Amino acid sequence: MAHFAKIENGKVTNVIVADQEFIDTTDGTWVQTSYNTRGGVHYGQDQQPDGLAQLRKNYAGLGMIYDLVRDAFYLDMDPMLYDFNETTCLWTLKPVPPTP
Repeated sequence: MAHFAKIENGKVTNVIVADQEFIDTTDGTWVQTSYNTRGGVHYGQDQQPDGLAQLRKNYAGLGMIYDLVRDAFYLDMDPMLYDFNETTCLWTLKPVPPTP
């Protein structure tokens, strides 16, 4: 069994655990996601990087974007407030400029 995200209009609308055979017979667009993948790194049960292949940069969550070009899941954040890391597909808060 594996985790799969249902994609509608580029956004995750559901995440389930299922066999590939079930997904193959289910309507809609489903994309496999890995519970152990964060920031483009696959982690083992000890929460340490284990060197295994990562899957789509981040584990899918409801409302997240699925970017077909990047083949990645990431949060929908405001680019005015956050910087996007192309390598990890994670956002970081932009530094606040000093007040004069």
